[in-house]
Amino acid sequence: MKYLNYTPHNIILNSGEVYSPEGTQSVRIVETYEPVGSTPEVYTIVKGPIANLPNPEVGVRLIVSAMVLRSSNRLDLVAPATGHKDAIRDSKGRIVSVPGFIRDSKGRIVSVPGFII
Repeated sequence: MKYLNYTPHNIILNSGEVYSPEGTQSVRIVETYEPVGSTPEVYTIVKGPIANLPNPEVGVRLIVSAMVLRSSNRLDLVAPATGHKDAIRDSKGRIVSVPGFIRDSKGRIVSVPGFII
């Protein structure tokens, strides 16, 4: 299986394998901010569509953020397993590497011609 990174930063596995970003535009969810009532400092985030998501390809998984993964129904998307007990963090708690990836567990199936899960 081939993995392509569509996040804005390198993804490093505990094994040492590195996935660099594929381009200058990462896959993201379009968000708009709407003020809550008359309080100018508080906003509600309105989530829109997923932007910059390439079409599925046979034998390719796309690495995206966990937020994008949860917002999609595509089984070719994975996200870094940052919450896994074996994720490695630095002294400030920032992720250094992850043991692997997570994928949608909602049981949704998307029909993609020629795509094998």
